[in-house]
Formats: sequence, C-alpha cells, structure tokens
Amino acid sequence: MHPSHGVGKRLRVDTVPEEGKLPLMPDFILWGVTASPYQLKMQALLDYAGRSWERWPARAGRIASLSMALRLAGARRRRAIRRFPAMSPVLDEYPAVPFYTEDRRNFFYDSSALAHHLDSHPSRHTSPLVPPDPQLAFICQLVDEAFDEFGLYMVHHMRWIGSARTTPMGDMTAREFQPLLPPGLRPWFAARLYRRQVSRCPYLFSVAPDGYDAGVSRDRTPPARAGFPPTHALLEEAWRAYLAAMEHLLSKQPYLLGERFTLADASAYGQLGMNLVDPEAIARLEERAPRTFRWLCDIRDHRHCRQGGELALAPALLPLLQVIGNTFVPLMVQNEKAYDEALARGETLFNEAAFDRGRALYGGRLLDHPFRAVVKTFQVRVWRELKAGWLALDHCDRDALERDYLPGIGAALSGEATIES
Repeated sequence: MHPSHGVGKRLRVDTVPEEGKLPLMPDFILWGVTASPYQLKMQALLDYAGRSWERWPARAGRIASLSMALRLAGARRRRAIRRFPAMSPVLDEYPAVPFYTEDRRNFFYDSSALAHHLDSHPSRHTSPLVPPDPQLAFICQLVDEAFDEFGLYMVHHMRWIGSARTTPMGDMTAREFQPLLPPGLRPWFAARLYRRQVSRCPYLFSVAPDGYDAGVSRDRTPPARAGFPPTHALLEEAWRAYLAAMEHLLSKQPYLLGERFTLADASAYGQLGMNLVDPEAIARLEERAPRTFRWLCDIRDHRHCRQGGELALAPALLPLLQVIGNTFVPLMVQNEKAYDEALARGETLFNEAAFDRGRALYGGRLLDHPFRAVVKTFQVRVWRELKAGWLALDHCDRDALERDYLPGIGAALSGEATIES
C-alpha cells in the first residue's frame, strides 16, 4: 500500500460495516501528512508492531477533523501534548506535525518516542523496536537521531533542490488537509505551502548560492541568505555518502542492525522514504542506490512487518557510523556549544523564531564546508540524551564500541573532543 493511502494495513475504513456492527476503530490516530518523514516513520513503526492506524485529517470527515484540530490546538496552548515518557519544558519544541493519540484525548509527539511507547507494552508488542542489548540499543539510538536530525536536512534539500520542478508536496498536502479547508481554497493553500517550505530551506540548513536558478518560478526557488555560506554542495556530498553507506550495509544484511526491523530502520526509512513522492529525487535515488531504493519501497509496502531474526553489531555498519561521525556528531557538538554561549550572553530566543529574527546564530564547519545556522534547543536535548545514554553504558561496552565501531565518536560523547568552527 502506498503511504498516501493513509490507512494501516490491519484496518480498512473505506469498507461498509455489516448491519448492526460498529465500524472498526484504529489503535492509533496519526495527525500528519505524507510529506512528513516523521509521519512515515510512525506508520512504519506501527505496521511492524501490528497496530492499526489512520492518518488524519486525510481519512476523517470535516466535523471529526475540525474537532480534532481544535482539541490539538487547545492541548498545544496548555502545553499538554507529551513526549513519552517525559519531555523537557526548556529544550523541547512542538512540531507542526505529526502527533499521535490512542484515545483522541491524550496527544503525544516525537516519532522516536512512539517506538519506546510501543515497547512499553510487551503484552501487545513482543518484538522490541529498540534492541534490549545495551550496545545495540545505543547504536540504534545514534542512527535514529542522526537520520532524524541531519537526515532531515538532506531529504528536504533533495525535495526543493533535487526535485524542485516536479515535487507534488504542496498539492498532495493540500489534498490531505481538504477536510479542514473552506470550499475552493485548496489551490491557494497548495501555493502557500510551496512558498512557505521553499522559504524555510535556509532554516533547514539548505542555503542557495547567490543567483541560484532552480528552473522554476522565483517563489519556488530556494533562497540565498545574506551572511550565510551556501550549503548545497555540503548537503549533496553528505547525501551521496549516506546512500553509499546504506548500499554497502544493505548488501550484507536485510536491515540496519541485522535480520529484522528496528527503530533505526524506521528513521532511515522515514527520511529517505520522504523523497519517494518526488519524481526527480526518485530517479536519482534509484540510479545511485538501487538496493536502498528497493528497501525503502519494501517498507512502504509493508514487507517489513513482523519479520523475525537476530540482531547483532556487524562490520557492515562501519561506513554508516563513519558518515554519522562526520556529519551529525560534529553538528550536534557545535550546536550545543553555541547554545551554552548564547545562554551566557543572556539569549532567550532559539529555533525558527530566532532564525527569523537573526538571533542565536552561530558559524561552524562540516565536511570541511563552512555553514551558519541557528541554535536549535531540541537538538541540544537530542545530543544530551545521547551523551547520557553513552555514559550509562558499562565502561567495557563503551570501550568496545569506541574501539570497534565509534572511533572518535566516543570522545565527543564523553565531552572530551573539541570541534573547531
């Protein structure tokens, strides 16, 4: 089933229930859109866990959608949306989408947290999405966060630069939000989405060089930003390196950590699979990484569900961990350092609101390319949780991981490495 269908494989809401029987209710409602990589990640997690789901507002009627939207808006205002098992009131930031709920009253966010939420119910879910082995669990967390945070930049770049002329994102999302839109406003909403997402590219690390021509109208052309080095070459280099590492890994084993699906696979799928609706990006992905392309399609079409098998660390992981160590890790180190320095200056505004006002900005280097970015508090939280997970490992496990799989990364996680900016 294509992800845009919006229904979990165990539930078909488009069938008419038998007379005298109530229609089936899904285990989860996901409030989100196909264009979101975190939405795709949540769907893959639920599919593997054997839980049914619906994606709203696309699969709901107007009244139900409006009611849910109002409840979500109220929960956001009250800061009542939670991240399982707990959230940081200082560092966390609510996304636009997706959210999930089991009872339509209590709302949660964060796709990684959903895996832990599912794993917390062993009576319903017996194949852990986070491996129980401490070393494997840490590698799973590292890969998951690397794709979620740095992978997001690459796939947005591939959508708005790699597939600028053909991406259907605006029209597709407007169609999915149709239950919330007044009659006749769908074309306006689609055009607004295109403009908004393109304008956000510099916030999402994709800064065009001066005079950049994407071959599309100006309002769909990713912008340059004064004082910001261009990053198109950086992101292209990183995207190719991640795909090469994925091709190598998937040539040796069916999933990232062994013979079955885990949270690490869900994150890689969510990010790279986001581009499966972008025609030019699809063509480049299939040409450069055909094995990875087929793997993404298999997960999209539910062929990863309930497959058993052993998990183990293997040398095939090394290229992927190396590219993570060259991209995600130094970015997180520089972002946290910039956060601490900004706090010391008395800065109180961060994330996209600060970016729009030219505040909490810092300069750095990645893959030997300069960049300029805004401090992101949710990435500070991600990095600090990774460091806490690293320090919670037995010292023998840390030594073995650093020696065999994470040379140099362990020092950064322990706070012993410095990155020159």
